[in-house]
Amino acid sequence: MPDGSLSLPARLCLLVWDPAGSTATDTARVQHLVRAGALTELAQRGLLTDDEGIATPADLDSSTGDAVLDGLLELVRESLPHRWRTWVRLHARVTFDAVREQLVAEGHLRAEKRRVLGVFPSVEYVLAREAAARALREEARRVLEGPQPAGEVSERDAALAVLAAAAGLGVPADPVSGVRGRERITELTRRCVSAAPGMRKIVGEVWDAVSDEGARAPASARG
Repeated sequence: MPDGSLSLPARLCLLVWDPAGSTATDTARVQHLVRAGALTELAQRGLLTDDEGIATPADLDSSTGDAVLDGLLELVRESLPHRWRTWVRLHARVTFDAVREQLVAEGHLRAEKRRVLGVFPSVEYVLAREAAARALREEARRVLEGPQPAGEVSERDAALAVLAAAAGLGVPADPVSGVRGRERITELTRRCVSAAPGMRKIVGEVWDAVSDEGARAPASARG
């Protein structure tokens, strides 16, 4: 998938930006989607494990080298134990803001200063690489719709497609409707849970948290 060097939460964050409009809305639903991506990547790397439904650090020393992922890992280590669904929402804005700044630093987004009503200072984040964002969205759509067998999709790409579908945003169409769409999501889910022990429960918990948020959002607000 394009921009494969980016982390899963960073790619999910980019999916929120519609290349046609070049901007995205900073909402709780988007923040939860990005946090879900970070949790999933840490689990796929084996750094977060499942202990009877609790998100549990595998050890106290490991790191990824990615500031956003390591920041979340440290937060989980220093906090009281919580279930996966709770971590999708708890302090999710911290992860979203860190990912967004990371994307600005790497040239994917551009921060533009504005004044609301000509008085109040504000910052608007716009796409700096519209072609790359468009390619990412199109590839996510292709993964969701096929025809590539789910077994040939990488675990990270499968996770991105599954989470984007759960949130109801980030792709140009709605590929999860109908029996075939649901079957495809099931196939991709099986693919992304093959990365580490306990991933089935983890992805199920994270999916439910994100899809619940997506279901509450008005259809007009979906990407």
